[in-house]
Amino acid sequence: MSLLGFFRKQPIPDSQPGQFGPYFLHEAINRGGMAEIWVATDSENQTVALRRLLPELHSDSVAKKRFRQGCEVLSQIHNHECVIGYIAHGKIQGTPYLTMEYVESSNLKLLEAQSDPVLAEQVGNILIDMATALEHVHESGFMHLDFKPENILVTRNGSIRLVDFDLAQPRPAQPKKFAKNPGTPAYMAPEQLLRQPYDHRVDIFAFGATAYELLTGRKPFPGETAEEILHKQLDRSDFASPRDLNPDIPAALEKTILKCLEREPDKRYPFTSVVVVDLKSALYI
Repeated sequence: MSLLGFFRKQPIPDSQPGQFGPYFLHEAINRGGMAEIWVATDSENQTVALRRLLPELHSDSVAKKRFRQGCEVLSQIHNHECVIGYIAHGKIQGTPYLTMEYVESSNLKLLEAQSDPVLAEQVGNILIDMATALEHVHESGFMHLDFKPENILVTRNGSIRLVDFDLAQPRPAQPKKFAKNPGTPAYMAPEQLLRQPYDHRVDIFAFGATAYELLTGRKPFPGETAEEILHKQLDRSDFASPRDLNPDIPAALEKTILKCLEREPDKRYPFTSVVVVDLKSALYI
């Protein structure tokens, strides 16, 4: 499996290899706000990626619910080449865990920071595969709600896996107001930041923001706070179009990205499937 960053694995401090139920944990390769991820082997000596909730969150009911929810969503939608493969989830010694396919990969954020050549070589395929993964999520009846470079794994040959479904929600028939509003502000649509009702089109906005960043090296609406980001999304007086920053971007591709980033949901693409069609046309694929 893969779940965050690894052309170069970086050891995680205070994480010791050892037995964890039927799995043997070999190396901790990522630690986030909710979970840590290990390269592990199962009882048949097959390599897997094992994600487990951090010990300090074992008594946090919200974190445990999100972790379990992400596992359950992945178990329903993983049968797609651009979504990380699901193996199992549950509890071992009271610790919630998820095992997934292991894929040698690195997340898109790390690759962008390193200006890795795989991005330039495979950018068209990466863009189309990202949209195709999101299309599958939506057609499976869910919204991802945390689509961003950190949650997109890229292999050395340029194939991708979408990961981390902890914030995913069922896709509503009509825009819906949600009680909680978690996410990453730089990739959240204006209606999310305004706490208005929303639907799957917020993921389309997040795709546009991620594609913009991949192609230009900067976020479309940079800011230190959610309020600053929202102001730039609504004002747009200093917004730079992708081709202003990277003239090599085809005009048709820029048009697709800008449509994803429309301020009003009704002006964005209605479905990710249409994004995929326009991307293939713009990239002559």
